[in-house]
Amino acid sequence: AMAAERGVAMATCTAPVNIAVIKYWGKRDTDLILPINSSLSVTLHQDQLKTTTTAAASRDFTEDRLWLNGKEADVGHPRVQACLREVRRLARKRRGSGEDTAALSLSYKIHIASENNFPTAAGLASSAAGYACLVSALARLYGLEEELSEVARRGSGSACRSMFGGFVQWQRGERPDGTDSLAFQVAPEMHWPELRVLVLVVSGEKKPVGSTAGMQTSVETSPLLKHRAEVVVPERLAQMMRHIRDRDFEGFGQLAMRDSNQFHATCLDTFPPIFYLTDLSRQIIALAHRYNAHHGHTKVAYTFDAGPNAVIFALADTVAEFVEVVRRSFPPATNGDQFVRGLPVGSAALSQELMAAVVTEPVPGAVQYILHTKPGPGPQLVDDPSQHLLGADGLP
Repeated sequence: AMAAERGVAMATCTAPVNIAVIKYWGKRDTDLILPINSSLSVTLHQDQLKTTTTAAASRDFTEDRLWLNGKEADVGHPRVQACLREVRRLARKRRGSGEDTAALSLSYKIHIASENNFPTAAGLASSAAGYACLVSALARLYGLEEELSEVARRGSGSACRSMFGGFVQWQRGERPDGTDSLAFQVAPEMHWPELRVLVLVVSGEKKPVGSTAGMQTSVETSPLLKHRAEVVVPERLAQMMRHIRDRDFEGFGQLAMRDSNQFHATCLDTFPPIFYLTDLSRQIIALAHRYNAHHGHTKVAYTFDAGPNAVIFALADTVAEFVEVVRRSFPPATNGDQFVRGLPVGSAALSQELMAAVVTEPVPGAVQYILHTKPGPGPQLVDDPSQHLLGADGLP
């Protein structure tokens, strides 16, 4: 796979997005990216959302270079550099033990190209997928096999969770050097085959306050966040692991909604306050509660990260009806045929009772589209050389 045409070694990987159901918000060490609490997430399937990254090294390259979605970007970004440095350090350490003499020279400059099949920085966890993918491709290039979630964490905290598929915990850790702040898989993606995910994309815009700045202001000013990290999360984490183990959607869904709401409450408790939810996010929350109340139990569960897009969990047998409820509540402006993307969704007829109880005042055009997906695997190696994002000359 590492065809050294013209002395260019190359590796391409894909990596997934993850969505936290017990939220990470706040660092105790901003340099090492160590969190104030553990978190738990679901890795989404790469058929719908993924980052692809090619890393190439050659004696002929004169400088490190980076391209994101086709445009050259700053390879000197401190977090990109942290990942590069860590991977090279691990490779050096490995070679110290004399395992591989034919290995790639660590002094070679590298070229990196990365592409998302979804909008960057729109509250769709692009940094998590991006850094997980960067670290996977670099590790492959340098022939590393070890625990890499710790390296990915140095790029973006939530990226360590994208190093695994299925259901993943990022353990807070206790050590000041961060060596025990790692991610591990709680259950594989096949564990809960009926679980489905709907991403309601309300805006492809960049968020008002980036997560990095936002969470540190919260750490400095929110007493609620301190209580959350120390008291609430440890208990919720244990509960959530149980619900996942038992495939208990009622428990899983309720806790996911409560934790999302508390995370956004800590944003409001930050001073000055941070607002990631919009009027539309709140309408989606109310819609989910009306829908569940109508059915008398939890059939859908929302969670929101640092942005207005809603992620809805449901079991497969609920998807068609709820998608129809969303379509009636937020009728697509123009893209009726493009409104539902990803995994196929069946059609559903809504009863008059349901319409009357759940679909109150339609807001046309508010939801851009719905992406239907499910839990999926961790980073993958791409073997097909035609899929590399860089040519034999090391350029896009």
